[in-house]
Amino acid sequence: MSLPPPAPVLRQHLPALFAARHPDAHKGTFGTVAVVGGGAGMAGAVLLAARAALKAGAGKVLVGYAQAACPLACDPLQPELMLRDAAGLFQAGLPVDAWVAGCGLGTDATAQAVLARLFALRGTAPLVLDADGLNLLAGGTLPPWGPGPVILTPHPAEAARLLGCATQAVQADRPAAARQLASRHGAWVVLKGAGTLVCRPDGHCRRNVTGNPGLATAGTGDVLAGMLGSLIAQGIELDQAVAGAVWLHGAAADRCVAAGLGPIGLTAGELADAARQLRNGHG
Repeated sequence: MSLPPPAPVLRQHLPALFAARHPDAHKGTFGTVAVVGGGAGMAGAVLLAARAALKAGAGKVLVGYAQAACPLACDPLQPELMLRDAAGLFQAGLPVDAWVAGCGLGTDATAQAVLARLFALRGTAPLVLDADGLNLLAGGTLPPWGPGPVILTPHPAEAARLLGCATQAVQADRPAAARQLASRHGAWVVLKGAGTLVCRPDGHCRRNVTGNPGLATAGTGDVLAGMLGSLIAQGIELDQAVAGAVWLHGAAADRCVAAGLGPIGLTAGELADAARQLRNGHG
């Protein structure tokens, strides 16, 4: 029996993204996101994710670099971010409402050790696993990732590595690939690409309708990962947080293009400001 095509994700399905904030709210109200990644030569990837998490509305954002020492004293563009090396972040034992891991992480022994440590300590906090985190998962050398919910964010080539098939096979039937990944890992799956699919662990799929070719540039996946962690940390239930981050990411790109920023030459770093404007009802 064939399944119906995935239904579209529309703005009216996402009321939690646009709900007004209470006057007595404080930074603890909107959760803490921790972003882990940024191996040697890839320090910018975690900054893109962390900045996006902050501008998507998280109360606090922590960064843990997968290096022996933190390469930056602070982020000069967003000094609100709290930077450490990953070992120091884990040792601090700070409460975290959502983790994002994999952005620029690398796949060497240090990266594997960092991810294994995160899996061991995160408990029930949700985890967004992106980029090199997915490549390490496909390698089959990681320990179990713990009891909390997991959101996998593969592009088609990463999905193919996870499924052990060709990228063309993923693209030939994207809903089937997303459902297979969700079933195999018991996880949410965000299968990126034109018409990004959002698939729950039970196999229910939806298709995003926002976005444009401006997103075909380095770093936009890191921004999406940060937005996912941010909305989840803010306490938005997963059905709206996962689909909402995907919708918001694409809508931010559409807003940038409408303002004359792209699609050619649109940069990942320009998306977070547009997403913030959208959440605040400014377009």
